[in-house]
Amino acid sequence: MLDALRLSLNATAVFGFIIYIVVAALLFALFQFIYTHMTPHKEFQLIRDNNPAAAIGLGGSLIGFALPASSIIAYSVSVLDFVVWVVIAAVVQLLAFFATSLVLKDLSARIARGEMAAAIYAASVAISVGFLNSACMTPSA
Repeated sequence: MLDALRLSLNATAVFGFIIYIVVAALLFALFQFIYTHMTPHKEFQLIRDNNPAAAIGLGGSLIGFALPASSIIAYSVSVLDFVVWVVIAAVVQLLAFFATSLVLKDLSARIARGEMAAAIYAASVAISVGFLNSACMTPSA
């Protein structure tokens, strides 16, 4: 058992984990920053004001971003490969919000007013797109 533990926790594996988790956390924070600045409503202020619709909408987009990011980490060949594909995943997630805004008129205003149905739909689209995005970023061979 100790041999298995030593093998899995070797210096290279631990260093790789640290690099990937730090880069992933930075990219996650960057995505959240960009997303919250590109949407017309102010998610963090709405969340501070106890607006659950804003929390659901933002939470769905974060999950929708993290799903493909986790798949990319599992299959990437380098940190640069990971970064490039995560940027693509972020763009797809941002496009999903804007497409949802076209389908559901006044989405941002509805979330700001606390309309749960709009937020749940937006979060569902974001998570669904994240699943699809994740599957598309898995090597086929």
